[in-house]
Amino acid sequence: MTGQSTALVVGASRGLGLALAQEWLERGWRVIATARGRSDTLETLANRFPGSFTIETVDINDAGSVRALRERLSGRRIDVLFVNAGIARNIEASPVSASEADFLDMMLTNAFSPVRAVELLHDLVPPRGTVAIMSSELGSIANATGGWQLYASSKAALNMLMKGYAAKHPDTEHALLLVAPGWVRTEMGGSDAALSVEESIPRVVDMIDANRGRPGLRYLDRFNNPLPW
Repeated sequence: MTGQSTALVVGASRGLGLALAQEWLERGWRVIATARGRSDTLETLANRFPGSFTIETVDINDAGSVRALRERLSGRRIDVLFVNAGIARNIEASPVSASEADFLDMMLTNAFSPVRAVELLHDLVPPRGTVAIMSSELGSIANATGGWQLYASSKAALNMLMKGYAAKHPDTEHALLLVAPGWVRTEMGGSDAALSVEESIPRVVDMIDANRGRPGLRYLDRFNNPLPW
């Protein structure tokens, strides 16, 4: 379809990433979704939207894998790049009780790798396009209450790394969005979370649409309200 917008969702095999891919497809977009391996859920979605949906295999923690994706997508126009990959481990632990390996894995997957992916893929996004990363309300240092301490620290680190990215690209025309979707009932969010996927993701996509063509870095909730850093 001529003029059809395209979203690249990095980390879309389940949870919020899968919901983002489905939401954009249902709104008439083309979607490229990535997963680390074969995903039955993505295959099912591909059968529902033939011609509009592409699945790519990527491990966000492997820079070579992301670079290979960049080469495969050379020449494609990506209107929205959304990096969604994230993990949560030892959510009730503190530094004295947590596994060092779990904390380092969260810092790699939730902070370092997403911003590296943005650095490697951003030139696929045209001027006035959007680059977004899934952050969290827990990434706000100003609003910190001590909950999910180690996960929150990884999201605060993500926010800081994107601050650095924005500072190094002061002339970018991209909208740079750190997205806080709320506490959502997914495998990672858990059954006690306040929101269903349907209460979160459509509003997230609305918020992204509202920020298209507005350059600069913003840390926003699903209602397009700014959050304190």
